[in-house]
Amino acid sequence: MTSADRSDPLRQSACARLAEVAVAATAHLPAEILRTPGRGHPRVALARQTAMYLAHVAFGLTLSRVGICFGRDRTTVRHACARIEDGRDDPTQELALSALEAGLLALTTALGAVPKEEVHS
Repeated sequence: MTSADRSDPLRQSACARLAEVAVAATAHLPAEILRTPGRGHPRVALARQTAMYLAHVAFGLTLSRVGICFGRDRTTVRHACARIEDGRDDPTQELALSALEAGLLALTTALGAVPKEEVHS
């Protein structure tokens, strides 16, 4: 995202929702369940943490903005990001996260939501 996009709450929210929908689809969960209050089932919590991680890493949203988008505190987002990052040591998890991140970035680039020069390698 450009610096102007980073300050656009609507665009940030759209990116967070895109990460949410992508993760929910891969986890075979309804997307809205990731925004329910409380932790929920461990499978739901892991999917939510993954979506928050992708919103932060792939789209560059701040921890505070991700927290707002998911109805969580920034410290909760920080915990989620640390947990998912630790899981990247597993080659299967790494492949899945890399594929999700690449897919999200390709989609947003194709839609013009993220300029090509801003896309992470």
